[in-house]
Amino acid sequence: MTRHVPPPPPAARPGFDHVETWIFDLDNTLYPAHAQLWPQVDQRITLFLAEMFGLDGLSARALQKYYYTRYGTTLKGLMDEHAIEPADFLDFAHQIDLSLLDPDPDLGEAIEKLPGRKLILTNGSRQHAENVATKLGIRDHFEEIFDIVAADFVPKPEARTYEKFLDLHGVDPAKSAMFEDLAKNLVVPAALGMTTVLVLPKTFDPHREAHEQTAVDAPYVHHTTKALADFLRTNTPLREAAETRDGA
Repeated sequence: MTRHVPPPPPAARPGFDHVETWIFDLDNTLYPAHAQLWPQVDQRITLFLAEMFGLDGLSARALQKYYYTRYGTTLKGLMDEHAIEPADFLDFAHQIDLSLLDPDPDLGEAIEKLPGRKLILTNGSRQHAENVATKLGIRDHFEEIFDIVAADFVPKPEARTYEKFLDLHGVDPAKSAMFEDLAKNLVVPAALGMTTVLVLPKTFDPHREAHEQTAVDAPYVHHTTKALADFLRTNTPLREAAETRDGA
Protein backbone atom coordinates (compact mmCIF):
# COMPACT_ATOMS: atom_id res chain seq x y z
CA MET A 1 0.00 0.00 0.00
CA THR A 2 1.28 3.44 -0.94
CA ARG A 3 1.72 5.57 2.12
CA HIS A 4 0.32 9.08 1.83
CA VAL A 5 2.82 11.73 2.86
CA PRO A 6 1.20 15.11 3.48
CA PRO A 7 2.85 18.15 1.89
CA PRO A 8 5.10 20.16 4.18
CA PRO A 9 3.68 23.38 5.62
CA PRO A 10 4.64 26.57 3.71
CA ALA A 11 7.36 27.45 6.22
CA ALA A 12 9.03 24.06 5.66
CA ARG A 13 9.07 24.25 1.87
CA PRO A 14 12.61 24.71 0.52
CA GLY A 15 13.61 28.13 -0.67
CA PHE A 16 16.23 29.18 -3.21
CA ASP A 17 19.18 30.56 -1.26
CA HIS A 18 21.14 27.37 -1.90
CA VAL A 19 20.34 27.04 -5.60
CA GLU A 20 23.29 27.06 -8.01
CA THR A 21 21.60 25.52 -11.08
CA TRP A 22 18.24 26.59 -12.51
CA ILE A 23 16.54 24.01 -14.74
CA PHE A 24 13.57 24.88 -16.93
CA ASP A 25 11.19 22.81 -19.00
CA LEU A 26 10.35 24.44 -22.34
CA ASP A 27 6.80 23.92 -23.63
CA ASN A 28 4.09 25.66 -21.60
CA THR A 29 6.73 26.68 -19.05
CA LEU A 30 8.92 29.31 -20.71
CA TYR A 31 6.18 30.67 -22.97
CA PRO A 32 2.50 31.55 -22.32
CA ALA A 33 -0.44 29.52 -23.57
CA HIS A 34 -1.78 32.36 -25.69
CA ALA A 35 1.25 32.01 -27.99
CA GLN A 36 -0.53 28.92 -29.33
CA LEU A 37 2.63 26.89 -29.83
CA TRP A 38 1.69 23.67 -28.06
CA PRO A 39 -1.69 23.33 -29.86
CA GLN A 40 0.23 23.45 -33.14
CA VAL A 41 2.64 20.73 -32.03
CA ASP A 42 -0.28 18.68 -30.74
CA GLN A 43 -2.12 18.99 -34.05
CA ARG A 44 1.00 18.12 -36.03
CA ILE A 45 1.39 14.92 -34.00
CA THR A 46 -2.22 13.98 -34.74
CA LEU A 47 -1.63 14.64 -38.43
CA PHE A 48 1.52 12.52 -38.40
CA LEU A 49 -0.44 9.57 -37.03
CA ALA A 50 -3.28 10.11 -39.49
CA GLU A 51 -0.92 10.05 -42.44
CA MET A 52 1.19 7.18 -41.12
CA PHE A 53 -1.75 4.85 -40.47
CA GLY A 54 -4.33 6.20 -42.90
CA LEU A 55 -6.67 7.22 -40.08
CA ASP A 56 -9.35 9.86 -39.81
CA GLY A 57 -8.76 12.73 -37.39
CA LEU A 58 -10.75 11.28 -34.48
CA SER A 59 -9.07 7.88 -34.72
CA ALA A 60 -5.63 9.45 -34.99
CA ARG A 61 -6.38 11.57 -31.94
CA ALA A 62 -7.48 8.54 -29.94
CA LEU A 63 -4.28 6.70 -30.88
CA GLN A 64 -2.24 9.72 -29.88
CA LYS A 65 -3.89 9.77 -26.44
CA TYR A 66 -3.19 6.05 -26.07
CA TYR A 67 0.51 6.46 -26.80
CA TYR A 68 0.80 9.51 -24.53
CA THR A 69 -0.89 7.74 -21.64
CA ARG A 70 1.02 4.48 -21.98
CA TYR A 71 4.48 5.70 -23.01
CA GLY A 72 4.71 9.31 -21.82
CA THR A 73 5.07 10.63 -25.37
CA THR A 74 3.62 9.65 -28.73
CA LEU A 75 7.14 9.34 -30.11
CA LYS A 76 8.13 6.74 -27.51
CA GLY A 77 5.06 4.70 -28.39
CA LEU A 78 5.80 4.84 -32.10
CA MET A 79 9.42 3.88 -31.56
CA ASP A 80 8.60 0.96 -29.27
CA GLU A 81 5.70 -0.41 -31.28
CA HIS A 82 6.64 0.52 -34.85
CA ALA A 83 10.38 1.30 -34.80
CA ILE A 84 9.90 4.64 -36.57
CA GLU A 85 12.77 7.01 -37.31
CA PRO A 86 12.54 9.63 -34.52
CA ALA A 87 14.14 12.45 -36.51
CA ASP A 88 11.33 12.37 -39.07
CA PHE A 89 8.69 12.61 -36.33
CA LEU A 90 10.44 15.45 -34.49
CA ASP A 91 10.99 17.46 -37.65
CA PHE A 92 7.35 17.07 -38.63
CA ALA A 93 5.90 17.80 -35.18
CA HIS A 94 7.90 20.98 -34.70
CA GLN A 95 7.19 22.63 -38.06
CA ILE A 96 5.09 25.32 -36.41
CA ASP A 97 4.37 29.03 -36.78
CA LEU A 98 6.13 31.15 -34.16
CA SER A 99 4.57 34.43 -35.23
CA LEU A 100 2.31 34.67 -32.16
CA LEU A 101 5.27 34.26 -29.82
CA ASP A 102 6.61 37.65 -28.79
CA PRO A 103 9.98 38.35 -27.21
CA ASP A 104 9.75 38.40 -23.43
CA PRO A 105 12.32 40.88 -22.11
CA ASP A 106 10.90 40.67 -18.57
CA LEU A 107 11.48 36.92 -18.48
CA GLY A 108 14.90 37.33 -20.04
CA GLU A 109 15.96 39.85 -17.43
CA ALA A 110 14.65 37.69 -14.59
CA ILE A 111 16.49 34.62 -15.86
CA GLU A 112 19.68 36.57 -16.51
CA LYS A 113 19.77 37.78 -12.89
CA LEU A 114 19.54 34.30 -11.42
CA PRO A 115 22.90 33.48 -9.87
CA GLY A 116 24.47 30.34 -11.28
CA ARG A 117 23.87 28.07 -14.25
CA LYS A 118 20.67 27.90 -16.31
CA LEU A 119 19.69 24.83 -18.38
CA ILE A 120 16.69 23.69 -20.42
CA LEU A 121 15.43 20.12 -19.96
CA THR A 122 12.76 19.27 -22.54
CA ASN A 123 10.94 16.28 -24.03
CA GLY A 124 11.01 18.13 -27.33
CA SER A 125 13.82 18.48 -29.85
CA ARG A 126 16.86 20.69 -29.48
CA GLN A 127 15.97 22.62 -32.64
CA HIS A 128 12.47 23.33 -31.32
CA ALA A 129 13.96 24.60 -28.05
CA GLU A 130 16.51 26.72 -29.92
CA ASN A 131 13.79 28.25 -32.11
CA VAL A 132 11.47 29.04 -29.20
CA ALA A 133 14.14 30.36 -26.85
CA THR A 134 15.62 32.52 -29.60
CA LYS A 135 12.21 33.99 -30.47
CA LEU A 136 11.60 34.73 -26.78
CA GLY A 137 14.98 36.46 -26.62
CA ILE A 138 16.24 34.26 -23.81
CA ARG A 139 18.50 31.73 -25.56
CA ASP A 140 21.75 33.47 -24.57
CA HIS A 141 20.89 33.09 -20.88
CA PHE A 142 21.02 29.29 -21.04
CA GLU A 143 24.23 27.31 -20.93
CA GLU A 144 22.82 24.20 -22.63
CA ILE A 145 19.71 22.35 -23.82
CA PHE A 146 19.08 18.72 -22.90
CA ASP A 147 16.50 17.37 -25.35
CA ILE A 148 14.74 14.09 -26.07
CA VAL A 149 17.64 12.94 -28.27
CA ALA A 150 20.13 13.49 -25.44
CA ALA A 151 17.75 11.47 -23.24
CA ASP A 152 17.96 8.52 -25.68
CA PHE A 153 14.27 9.19 -26.43
CA VAL A 154 13.24 8.26 -22.90
CA PRO A 155 10.94 11.11 -21.82
CA LYS A 156 10.37 12.76 -18.50
CA PRO A 157 9.15 11.71 -15.94
CA GLU A 158 11.38 8.61 -16.21
CA ALA A 159 14.04 8.72 -13.48
CA ARG A 160 16.86 7.67 -15.82
CA THR A 161 16.28 10.78 -17.95
CA TYR A 162 16.90 13.10 -15.01
CA GLU A 163 19.87 11.01 -13.89
CA LYS A 164 21.45 11.18 -17.33
CA PHE A 165 20.85 14.93 -17.44
CA LEU A 166 22.49 15.42 -14.03
CA ASP A 167 25.48 13.25 -14.92
CA LEU A 168 26.01 14.81 -18.35
CA HIS A 169 26.00 18.37 -17.05
CA GLY A 170 27.54 17.77 -13.63
CA VAL A 171 24.54 19.11 -11.75
CA ASP A 172 24.07 18.64 -8.00
CA PRO A 173 20.31 18.13 -7.53
CA ALA A 174 20.52 19.29 -3.91
CA LYS A 175 21.63 22.70 -5.18
CA SER A 176 19.15 22.92 -8.05
CA ALA A 177 15.64 24.18 -8.83
CA MET A 178 13.29 22.65 -11.43
CA PHE A 179 10.52 24.61 -13.18
CA GLU A 180 7.83 22.53 -14.92
CA ASP A 181 4.26 22.83 -16.18
CA LEU A 182 3.45 19.16 -15.45
CA ALA A 183 3.30 18.14 -11.80
CA LYS A 184 4.16 14.52 -12.60
CA ASN A 185 7.49 15.70 -13.98
CA LEU A 186 8.40 17.12 -10.56
CA VAL A 187 8.12 13.85 -8.63
CA VAL A 188 11.63 12.62 -9.45
CA PRO A 189 13.32 16.05 -9.17
CA ALA A 190 11.87 16.50 -5.68
CA ALA A 191 12.96 12.99 -4.67
CA LEU A 192 16.48 13.80 -5.90
CA GLY A 193 16.55 16.88 -3.68
CA MET A 194 15.67 19.67 -6.10
CA THR A 195 13.47 22.61 -5.16
CA THR A 196 10.45 22.42 -7.48
CA VAL A 197 8.15 25.01 -9.04
CA LEU A 198 4.94 24.16 -10.90
CA VAL A 199 4.16 26.69 -13.64
CA LEU A 200 0.43 26.89 -14.40
CA PRO A 201 -1.35 28.73 -17.23
CA LYS A 202 -3.08 31.99 -16.40
CA THR A 203 -6.17 30.89 -18.34
CA PHE A 204 -7.56 27.45 -19.18
CA ASP A 205 -6.14 25.92 -22.35
CA PRO A 206 -8.69 23.64 -24.09
CA HIS A 207 -5.91 21.89 -25.98
CA ARG A 208 -4.50 20.38 -22.79
CA GLU A 209 -5.86 17.96 -20.23
CA ALA A 210 -7.72 19.72 -17.41
CA HIS A 211 -5.78 17.89 -14.70
CA GLU A 212 -2.53 19.22 -16.16
CA GLN A 213 -3.63 22.81 -15.57
CA THR A 214 -4.66 22.76 -11.94
CA ALA A 215 -2.71 23.31 -8.76
CA VAL A 216 -1.38 20.16 -7.11
CA ASP A 217 -1.14 19.87 -3.34
CA ALA A 218 1.64 17.32 -3.03
CA PRO A 219 4.99 17.05 -1.21
CA TYR A 220 6.87 17.12 -4.52
CA VAL A 221 5.43 20.51 -5.54
CA HIS A 222 7.18 23.10 -3.39
CA HIS A 223 6.02 26.27 -5.15
CA THR A 224 3.37 27.18 -7.73
CA THR A 225 3.11 30.20 -10.03
CA LYS A 226 1.03 31.46 -12.95
CA ALA A 227 3.55 34.18 -13.81
CA LEU A 228 7.09 32.86 -14.18
CA ALA A 229 8.86 36.18 -14.73
CA ASP A 230 7.12 37.75 -11.73
CA PHE A 231 7.96 34.73 -9.59
CA LEU A 232 11.62 34.90 -10.53
CA ARG A 233 11.77 38.64 -10.08
CA THR A 234 9.82 39.08 -6.86
CA ASN A 235 10.51 35.92 -4.89
CA THR A 236 12.65 37.28 -2.06
CA PRO A 237 15.40 34.60 -1.97
CA LEU A 238 15.95 34.95 -5.72
CA ARG A 239 16.05 38.74 -5.57
CA GLU A 240 18.45 38.81 -2.64
CA ALA A 241 20.74 36.23 -4.25
CA ALA A 242 20.87 38.25 -7.47
CA GLU A 243 21.50 41.49 -5.63
CA THR A 244 24.30 39.89 -3.61
CA ARG A 245 25.94 38.64 -6.80
CA ASP A 246 25.61 41.96 -8.63
CA GLY A 247 26.92 43.90 -5.65
CA ALA A 248 29.89 41.63 -5.03
